[in-house]
Amino acid sequence: MSDDEEEIGEEENENNLGTYEGDRNELNERHGFGKATLPNGDTFEGQYENGKRSGTGTYRFTNTARYIGEYQKNKRHGKGIFYYPDGSKYDGDWNENIREGQGTYTYPNNDTYEGEWKNHQRHGKGTYTYAATKAQYVGTWKEGKRQGPGQLHFNQYRYVGKFNDNYPKGKGRFVFKNGYQQNGDYHITSIADEEDSEAPPQIQYKWIARNVTATQQDEPYDQDDERTESRTQDQDGHHKTHGAADGDNPDEFNAEGGEGADGNEDDENQQANDDIPGEEQFDEEG
Repeated sequence: MSDDEEEIGEEENENNLGTYEGDRNELNERHGFGKATLPNGDTFEGQYENGKRSGTGTYRFTNTARYIGEYQKNKRHGKGIFYYPDGSKYDGDWNENIREGQGTYTYPNNDTYEGEWKNHQRHGKGTYTYAATKAQYVGTWKEGKRQGPGQLHFNQYRYVGKFNDNYPKGKGRFVFKNGYQQNGDYHITSIADEEDSEAPPQIQYKWIARNVTATQQDEPYDQDDERTESRTQDQDGHHKTHGAADGDNPDEFNAEGGEGADGNEDDENQQANDDIPGEEQFDEEG
């Protein structure tokens, strides 16, 4: 994600204001519509009020960035679109030069985030869409990272659970289009570097499958959904009865998208995988 470009102020008490063509008030301040070229080569065309950019206007930076939108007392404030030099774009709310409120950010790789912002960061409810795979994360964010209840949507299934520091943690479920879901837990483990005792531990995420049940209606994930275990079905029985397409059977699914888990609750049959399904989807721009 690009950092915001700093705009040079145009206060009338500065010695060098650049050039200006436009309306002025009785105090000879820039007031109304005008065009200005700042000393550094940046330009602004739009509304002024008592010497400051206020209202709508277009600010063009010498590095090709530009902002089109609302101003208040020389600051981006209200609705506006910022085009960054790297090709990314933010279209949404601004609060005194800060991305804050509702907005959509389009990244250089065409990934998008649409939702709430605070202090330039994804914060609150929002949806991140990966352009290459069309996968989506829909849920809550805190200071730019996934935090709290959320869902990861893939082509044939989705993951529903809670996220912590950008990764899934604790109880969750993989919901498949064939009417079944695999219930389990994500566990976080840390492994120390044996060769470098001062190196930070390596964090690993493991999916532990518990059972496979009929798909449950979505509920707020802070509610207890242990009752889903009472509807556990025999894996071989439902496989033969329903004849799901290859690759869509939850009893043939593991965290790497291959075969392995049988969905049994027995400890010796629990699934433990190092890789998170669609782990590449956790690495977004910004």
